[in-house]
Amino acid sequence: MNKSILLRAGAVVLGAALLFAWYKYRQPRFIAGDKAPDFEVTLADGQKARLYDLKGKYVLLHFWGSWCGPCRAENPHLADIYRRYSGLGFEVFSIGIEQTDRAWRNAIERDGLNWRHHAMEPANFSGGVARQYNIRVIPSTFLINPDGDIMGVNLSPEEIEKTLSQRLAGR
Repeated sequence: MNKSILLRAGAVVLGAALLFAWYKYRQPRFIAGDKAPDFEVTLADGQKARLYDLKGKYVLLHFWGSWCGPCRAENPHLADIYRRYSGLGFEVFSIGIEQTDRAWRNAIERDGLNWRHHAMEPANFSGGVARQYNIRVIPSTFLINPDGDIMGVNLSPEEIEKTLSQRLAGR
């Protein structure tokens, strides 16, 4: 066989392996069916809160950033879902991956993110919760059921709304 063909084939295999490794590196640590690990953070209002404080409710764990275009485009949809289902047993717990407190607070206000649970971590993804969940890209979301089990990862707002409608609309 021609040495050139073998080199090209090797380069293709190596490229595919690198792409697969990069894909796996960027995936969240947990998948649907896993138990969502607890954490404690300081909220925007200065209070401490844990994820498990919200057990018994459906929770959207929401990693986002004020500087992230796709995050900002998704936020109005999440705010609408929160308005519709918050009184029925749904909460959002947001972790802002941020460079500045001011930009984060302004984005919360502008995007109408009216839930209580907002915490901020460093923009380089080195915060405790981002590391715990292996968050390397945003937006990233985890829909968690009342028992603390992850129901879905990186669902679209439409999928989140559909799930909540099926589970909460009859309450």
